[in-house]
Amino acid sequence: MDKTISILEALIERIGRLSSWSIFFLIVIISIDVIMRYLFGKSLIWLVELEVYFFAFSFILIGAYAFKHDKHVRVDLFYSKWSTKRKAWVDFFGTLIFLLPWTIISSLVSWRYAMTSFKLGESSAQAGGLPALYILKFSMVFGFGLLFLQGLVVLFKSLLIIRTGSEK
Repeated sequence: MDKTISILEALIERIGRLSSWSIFFLIVIISIDVIMRYLFGKSLIWLVELEVYFFAFSFILIGAYAFKHDKHVRVDLFYSKWSTKRKAWVDFFGTLIFLLPWTIISSLVSWRYAMTSFKLGESSAQAGGLPALYILKFSMVFGFGLLFLQGLVVLFKSLLIIRTGSEK
């Protein structure tokens, strides 16, 4: 189980670091768009849509990475004062009851949404917009899948802490 956890964490780490580059590209694309709009009075719809894509990629694909590094939103009113074992119990049940079912349902719904888009060959509704809108929609499936995998890691680590009292 330790090897599986390590492999999953390494995968989440690599994808998170790679996905973080989407923020850099987002900044570059927005800068180009602003320069074109204010200096040349011209805006390209595909460039604006690319901004949406990279924003979505940065949000969707980095979620599991943020969760791995405990940078997600959590109400720490009580949690921060609890013992490691009690936190592990909360993490275990929270992951099992809330996170994993939510990621499974979201993945299934996103999969149908993306497959419909793919089958239709959906592209932007705007003239001059981007083709292959399904790429953006499949990123949701991938992002929820990564979050599910990180949820499994949290579940296994919580079990380890509950059983032994420590992570290793």
